[in-house]
Amino acid sequence: MKNFSIANIELAPSGLQKLDWAWQYMPVLSSLEERYSQERPFEGIKLAACLHLEAKTACLLRTFSRLGAEVYAAGSNPLSTQDDVCAALVKEGIHVYSHRGMTSEEYFSYLKNVLDCGPEVIVDDGADLIATLLEERQDLIPNVRGGSEETTSGIKRLKAMEREGILPFPMISVNDADSKYLFDNRYGTGQSVWDGVMRTTNSLIAGKVVVVAGYGWCGRGVAMRAKALGARVIVTEIDPHRAFEALMDGHEVMTMEAAAPLGDIFLTLTGNVDVISSNHMAKMKDGVILGNAGHFDVEISKADLSSMATDVYEVRPNVTCYKMASGNRLYLLGEGRLVNLAAGDGHPIEIMDLSFALQLMSALHILRNHGDMKAGLYPVPEDIDRMVVSTKLDSLGVALDRLTSAQEEYMEGWKE
Repeated sequence: MKNFSIANIELAPSGLQKLDWAWQYMPVLSSLEERYSQERPFEGIKLAACLHLEAKTACLLRTFSRLGAEVYAAGSNPLSTQDDVCAALVKEGIHVYSHRGMTSEEYFSYLKNVLDCGPEVIVDDGADLIATLLEERQDLIPNVRGGSEETTSGIKRLKAMEREGILPFPMISVNDADSKYLFDNRYGTGQSVWDGVMRTTNSLIAGKVVVVAGYGWCGRGVAMRAKALGARVIVTEIDPHRAFEALMDGHEVMTMEAAAPLGDIFLTLTGNVDVISSNHMAKMKDGVILGNAGHFDVEISKADLSSMATDVYEVRPNVTCYKMASGNRLYLLGEGRLVNLAAGDGHPIEIMDLSFALQLMSALHILRNHGDMKAGLYPVPEDIDRMVVSTKLDSLGVALDRLTSAQEEYMEGWKE
C-alpha cells in the first residue's frame, strides 16, 4: 500500500506554517497533548480518519501521531482539502490520501486506501468512512474497537444505522456534546460561513435580504451573524418550535416558495436534499447568490440549475454563474459544497480547539472502555465534556463561582 497520495510534497513548508499558526491558538488540545505525552496512550494503534484536511484538523491528526497512533487520513470534501497541509502531514509521518479538487471516484478510492490499514479506531466527519467500511470492507469490522463522529449529518446517518441494527461497534457522538454544538455549530458556523461568502464574492451584506434554510444550531449562528452585519433575515423551517424561535429572535419566517423572489443571498443548513430546487430558482431575481453550509452538496439542486441554465461559466474562483433563459443570473458558491470550507478556512481556530479536544478524548475513551461498550451510538461522557470547556476557560483566565458547603447541602435537599 502506498504511504500517501497527495498533490505535491514540496508544498510542506507552507503547510507547516499554517499548523504552527493554528497551534498557538489551541490551548486545550495542546494541554492534552502535553498531559499524555509520556504515557503515549495510542502507541501502536492504527487510527483511520476522514476529516476536512486543513490546518486545525491537521493539528488534531498530528496530536494523535505524537501520542503514538499510526494515522491514516482522507479528506472529507474535495474542496476543503488544502494541498500544502496534506504535504505537511506527510512530513509529520501521517499517511494522507487526498488532494483539492479530487473527483468522486478518487474520493472513494482514498477512503478505501485509508481503510486498508486495518484501523482499530475511526474518526469520521459525515460517516462516509463508516459507510464504506460497512458496504465494502466488513472483513475489517472485528478489528475496529470503535470511533467518533464530528458532524450533524454524520450523526443522522449513524442513528439510522443504529435503528437498522447494522452499526457494528461503539461510536461516540462528538457533535452532540455541549462543548461542540453550542459553540462549533453556532459561533463557528456563524462566522465561517460569512467568511466564505464575503471573501469569495466581495459582496456587501448590509441591506441585503438573506434567506437561511434551517434554524438548528448552525442556522441560528448564520442568521445571528447576518443580522449583525446589517442584513434582513428570512428563515425557512419545517419544525414549528424552531420557526417560532426564529420569529422570537427577530427574523421573518416563511416558506421557501414565498422567500424565493425576495432573497439576495440564500444559505442552506438542513442536511436534507433539494431544499432549493427548480420551482424556487424560477422565481429568484437576477444576481442571487446561493451557498450551502450542510455537509453534503445536495441541498441546492445542481441538477436543476444545470437543466434550467442556458449557459454555465465561472465568473470568479469558487463562483459559478448559471444564466437562465430569462436572462437572470444565479451564482453558486463552491460547487454547492460546504461554503465555509470550500470557499474559506472553516471554523475559527479557537472554536475547533474545543471540538478536536473532544475528538481526542472520545477516541481515548473508546480505546480504554470499548470492552464494556456494546455496538451503538454513545454521548460524549459528561466528565470529558465539562473538562474540555473548563480547560478552555482556564486558558482564558476566567474563574467561576463555586458552591459553598451550605449551598451544596441546600441543593441536595431539593433532590430528596
